[in-house]
Amino acid sequence: MKIFIDSANVEQIKEVASWGILDGVTTNPTLVAKEKTEFKSLIHQICDIVDGPISVEAVSLTADEIINEARSLAALHRNIVIKIPMTEEGLKATKKLSDEGIKVNMTLVFSPAQALFAAKAGAKYISPFVGRLDDVGHSGMELVGQILDILDNYDLESEVIVASVRHPGHVIEAAMMGAHIATVPYDVLKKMFRHPLTDVGIERFLKDWEKVSGR
Repeated sequence: MKIFIDSANVEQIKEVASWGILDGVTTNPTLVAKEKTEFKSLIHQICDIVDGPISVEAVSLTADEIINEARSLAALHRNIVIKIPMTEEGLKATKKLSDEGIKVNMTLVFSPAQALFAAKAGAKYISPFVGRLDDVGHSGMELVGQILDILDNYDLESEVIVASVRHPGHVIEAAMMGAHIATVPYDVLKKMFRHPLTDVGIERFLKDWEKVSGR
């Protein structure tokens, strides 16, 4: 499974990239606004760090406006993927852009029907928001399984990005289901490689090493 970081913070992205496990980045307007950096400069910095898909969100509302904005964003770098919310206008834009060879990440997906439409419209990536579904009493990971089944049934080429990840368990469930990608916040990524038994083991080894003569 590919691991993306859900962040627009350059230092966070640099750190996770240094671990050797980072395959891509997803951003959104909220994450970009937090950085208080000129937009295009920020995107170029991110693209310089990670040689993989970099999702940047279109904020226009009509199909024609989304298409024009997406073309402009895609021109920033060869790795740019356009995030488009799941709406009727978003679907229209996705079909046109995919026909032009511009990759789309259809975002804010909350049902299997939405995912099916996104795939048929040509979205390269489909992003179910599992944490937000959990928040309202639904199973986000159940939706991921449903989407994967639909894609497999018809050999649809879209890839599932498990998004709105709240804890390491979401990532592990996604991997066990066979999800293509999980996009994970920095704090959750930090939790994933830590385990108290690893820390205890290192401490014991170091104490024992101090007893070894001739070091």
